[in-house]
Amino acid sequence: MNVAEKEVINITERAALQLKKLLNGPEAEGKPFVRIGIKGGGCSGMSYIIEFGEKQEMDLETRIHEIPIIVDKRHALYLQGTVLDFKDGLDARGFVFENPQATSTCGCGASFSA
Repeated sequence: MNVAEKEVINITERAALQLKKLLNGPEAEGKPFVRIGIKGGGCSGMSYIIEFGEKQEMDLETRIHEIPIIVDKRHALYLQGTVLDFKDGLDARGFVFENPQATSTCGCGASFSA
């Protein structure tokens, strides 16, 4: 793992705790990695994804808070410097992406454009 791979995304302690719970749950069974990436769609053009899977040829691999993370190299440009957090309040609940590459985001924060 080189420094560039390690710095693509940062994960807060709160988000790490939730990812560990999910990674040990039935939805991740047999899928050893947490994939963080993007896909086309959403109000602003691109949406974030968090899913479980196997490492593919184009993936960068790292461990953050002892969680095995993979990011497609093609997505790394759009995610560079992003912080993944987890909100657990009355006004917001769930994973939240804070992306310095985003030029605009939708109101719910689930999609962005760069």
